[in-house]
Amino acid sequence: MSAAKKYKPMDTSELHDTENIANCLKKSDSATTNPGRSAFAAQNMNSSSAAAAAAASTTNGERLPNFSKLGAHHGNDIRAASTTSNLLNRMGAIHNTKPGDVKKIVIKNFKAKPTLPDNYSEDTYIKLEEAVIAIQLSKPIKYSLEELYQAVVNMCSHKMDAQLYAKLKELTELHVKRNIKLKELTGGSMDKLILLEKINNWWLSFCQQMIMIRSIFLYMDRTYVLQNSSIHSIWDMGLDLFRIHFAQNNVVQKRTVDGLLTLIEKERQGSTVDRGLLKSLVRMLCDLQIYSSAFEEKFLDATNQLYKAESQRKMQELEVPEYLQHVSKRLVEENERLLHYLDSSTKHPLIYNVEKELLAEHLTTILQKGLDALLEDNRLNDLTLLYGLLSRVKNGTSELCGNFNGYIKKKGRTIVIDPEKDKSMVQDLLDFKDKMDVIVRNCFEHNEKFTNSLREAFEFFINQRANKPAELIAKYVDMKLRSGNKGTTDEELEKTLDKIMVLFRFIHGKDVFEAFYKKDLAKRLLVGKSASVDSEKSMLSKLKQECGGGFTSKLEGMFKDMELSRDINLAFRGHTLSNDRDVTNLDLTVSILTMGYWPTYPPTEVTMPPQFINPQQIFNKFYLEKHSGRKLQWQPTLGNCVLRAQFDAGSKELMVSLFQALVLLLFNDKPTLSYEEILAATSIEDGELRRTLQSLACGRARVISKTPKGRDIEDGDQFDFHNEFTNKLFRIKINQIQMKETNEEQKATEERVFQDRQYQIDAAIVRIMKMRKTLSHNLLITELFNQLTFPVKPADLKKRIESLIDRDYMERDKDNQNQYNYVA
Repeated sequence: MSAAKKYKPMDTSELHDTENIANCLKKSDSATTNPGRSAFAAQNMNSSSAAAAAAASTTNGERLPNFSKLGAHHGNDIRAASTTSNLLNRMGAIHNTKPGDVKKIVIKNFKAKPTLPDNYSEDTYIKLEEAVIAIQLSKPIKYSLEELYQAVVNMCSHKMDAQLYAKLKELTELHVKRNIKLKELTGGSMDKLILLEKINNWWLSFCQQMIMIRSIFLYMDRTYVLQNSSIHSIWDMGLDLFRIHFAQNNVVQKRTVDGLLTLIEKERQGSTVDRGLLKSLVRMLCDLQIYSSAFEEKFLDATNQLYKAESQRKMQELEVPEYLQHVSKRLVEENERLLHYLDSSTKHPLIYNVEKELLAEHLTTILQKGLDALLEDNRLNDLTLLYGLLSRVKNGTSELCGNFNGYIKKKGRTIVIDPEKDKSMVQDLLDFKDKMDVIVRNCFEHNEKFTNSLREAFEFFINQRANKPAELIAKYVDMKLRSGNKGTTDEELEKTLDKIMVLFRFIHGKDVFEAFYKKDLAKRLLVGKSASVDSEKSMLSKLKQECGGGFTSKLEGMFKDMELSRDINLAFRGHTLSNDRDVTNLDLTVSILTMGYWPTYPPTEVTMPPQFINPQQIFNKFYLEKHSGRKLQWQPTLGNCVLRAQFDAGSKELMVSLFQALVLLLFNDKPTLSYEEILAATSIEDGELRRTLQSLACGRARVISKTPKGRDIEDGDQFDFHNEFTNKLFRIKINQIQMKETNEEQKATEERVFQDRQYQIDAAIVRIMKMRKTLSHNLLITELFNQLTFPVKPADLKKRIESLIDRDYMERDKDNQNQYNYVA
């Protein structure tokens, strides 16, 4: 093969390459098929190497074509016929003078810069323009993408990138203008859905076209554009042109936005729409950076108008629970729209507007119309939903908390104020408290604001009726701690006591509770009716923890008296066994009560039989010998006995009170007695005697019979010992008929509480004045309110101050009548 055929001229597309000799060494095979690269590289050698390269460039007397003739494409029929060493020898790049002697190669620049062929730029512009238009019209491209890309590279390498960018921008703008002015888009007769689909198809096609165009002009995008910060990238340039002309065409933009709003409105009304279409078009508006100005404002306005009208209509049509379900459903739907096609920037204003129109604007109506019913019916799910929705709007939880507080006060007042509900008041309060606690814990997420509001509301209404709730709570505790309260385990009783303590904390007059609790505790301890000593002490511990040791000191003293009495009785039994043989047939148990600890019992005188008087005198002597200076006062009203009785059916043991025992012992001397005879023999108070006889003759265990028959004891009634009495039990307990606590007794207890309060007020005043010496009236009143633990009126405090002035504990200042001085 001749040298002329072997070395074909190089492609003009390679004129921009300046490769070093290292690339020649790596690509020796390609150098034989493309000798133009070898010639191009040879121009960079030094003069000595250039001479060798010129000699090697001629084969069989033929010289290689010079650069002015380059431009033709080389064929694909050239074979690689030389090795790397042959190629280097022909180029004269290496000259071996001696074995191992290698010359270094020095590469220099061209003396003259390579130039493009004539009309190359014009032809390339036309070629690229045809390709761009073909892409925009979705037609086939005549040229390969590699060829077009190389053409862009050559243009940019020869400083024609600015003109090329301007030409591309012009073509893109013409294409956008042409499409935006189509009658299909600007005409008013086309259906909105079809219009949206066409705009969407146009947008998607435009994006694909810009991607294809950018791939061809990628070299320019990465060189020229990056070097000039003032111009957009090819993609941004396309979007910018699309945005400018789309935004300037008010008709197309308005029809697009109106179509989107129509589709969204249909979806809100329950119709099925193409969410993919909505998502694509909304994304188009976001990419064009006109989402907020062109779409979002109108969308939010339409949302406000829709939900404003809907909320007014639904509030009239639906009950509150159904309306809350509707609001919840709407919020879920709007969040789904945000998830599927709306931009995330719309989330806050959209949800805010929905909550404002559906909830905030009707907050008062929702609470006034439905909250009381939800609380009354204990609709936990609806209350949970209500709390969750109202917590989303401003002041929602505060309004809910205020109405919740009002409901508790109103409902609680109906429980406390009505005297007819006194029997069930405490249990109703406990049930109501449990119900509200569950609602706060489960429905209101244990919000501290609601917890405090619940506590404040209970404290408010439970003190609307002075003293009575405290009294009834004390009696309720007595009922729970009294023996015979079957069906309750120790754990359940402990939980009940904890709940009662919650109510106790709300009471202002805790001294009233103490008075009634102490009276009932005394009965339980003396009669032995306490269900459990552990439960009694547990309740005492709770009271001490809540109110301090001063509150429970007397109650603790009652327990100490009972323990000391057990020790004294053991010592007394030992004493009687060793010294007093005549009383060993009587088992006497005495409870020694300290008067300051126990309730005040009025002294009662009754006629005791000799078999009772003798043991009492022996015990008096025994006790006073051990405790000189003390005085014992016997209380027959608190005594109880066990009697052995003989009936026709056999012997029985009767557990009776001391009054019942006095009556029954009379029948040992006479089988029939009249009411008047019994009264004279026992000296028991009339009313107490009638109740005692009623329990023996008219109760379940009728050990005496009454003539005439009847439930009431009248003057002149006759009583006989009932020998025919039978009972399957050997030991029979005959309960004393309890006299209901009269108003006088209640008033007496309250009067004692009032008297104790006066003592406490006097002590507080003296204590404060002794410490301060001189104090104004207002400051003294303020100090008293801080120290006193029970409710008191300023007028009562003023009376106590005047009383202390009269008794010379303090005096008014001579110069200032509004100031008090302590008198030592």
